[in-house]
Amino acid sequence: MEPSITTDYDGSAGPIRIAVIGGTGLQSLPGFHPLTTLRPSTPWGPPSSPITILSHPSPTSGRAIPIAFLSRHGLHHELAPHEVPSRANIAALRALGARAIVAFSAVGSLREELKPRDFLVPDQIVDRTKGVRPFTFFEGGMVGHVGFAEPFDGVLGAVVRRCGESLVGDGVRLHEEGTLVCMEGPQFSTRAESNMYRAWGGTAINMSALPEAKLAKEAEIAYQMICMSTDYDCWRGTEESVTVEMVMGNMKANSENARRFVGAVLDELSKEEHADLVEAKHLEGMIKGAGAITAPAGRSKEALEKLNWLFPGYFQ
Repeated sequence: MEPSITTDYDGSAGPIRIAVIGGTGLQSLPGFHPLTTLRPSTPWGPPSSPITILSHPSPTSGRAIPIAFLSRHGLHHELAPHEVPSRANIAALRALGARAIVAFSAVGSLREELKPRDFLVPDQIVDRTKGVRPFTFFEGGMVGHVGFAEPFDGVLGAVVRRCGESLVGDGVRLHEEGTLVCMEGPQFSTRAESNMYRAWGGTAINMSALPEAKLAKEAEIAYQMICMSTDYDCWRGTEESVTVEMVMGNMKANSENARRFVGAVLDELSKEEHADLVEAKHLEGMIKGAGAITAPAGRSKEALEKLNWLFPGYFQ
């Protein structure tokens, strides 16, 4: 199949600027009116799942705002973390027009104060993946170096944090910063690893933040992850070891808060005052210089074709 983003979305609800990547515990957004389902292909293959375009009424204008929703692990959670086609996911969302992504993930807590069912909006990442996952669009004849000092978008993150008042429930709390350790998986940590991550200053651990955040940065997309703590990681010697049943039990019990939080963020981003943010004006054109490091004579045809599909007109 040739890479394609031809769709039956007629654009009547406006251009798609906002996307949600759902993870464990957030595999759909009920209450939003579905407009259409798209099955795009990209030069990096098809995304994890069909992309649903949802209609979301703006809280200020009342007009419908289109939201793209993609399920990271597939429609039935059939993709392990290292199998998620992150390049295809990010490329497909960018090609559809998305410039702001709110991603959701379950995490294990590395701190006593981050309790199960609490939420975290992280500001840093430690990479503990092992190179199994493709993590860049720049390869095979085009070298690009992109700054990653701030792995999450500060402007988008500030908006997300302001929506924390949407969380309700006994003791449920929003933690507004923290370091997310992204491990390879799919196995959980050893106790020694868990204690090491704590010594490094880690706040929580998951298997999904990377390479998603790196690719979003390369794609000039404002990206912020929302994390829900489902368990204490195994550093607590008095605790039972982490199990899937424990994770899913806490996720199910707090799923309404997860949906409410994401819905509040979408409400806020739909306001006219955030038009420049959801178009990522502060990132526009950033990547042009990154690919200039490879002289034209050294740029392979295949690499150029892929990058020009993703960034039309950027590289000649």
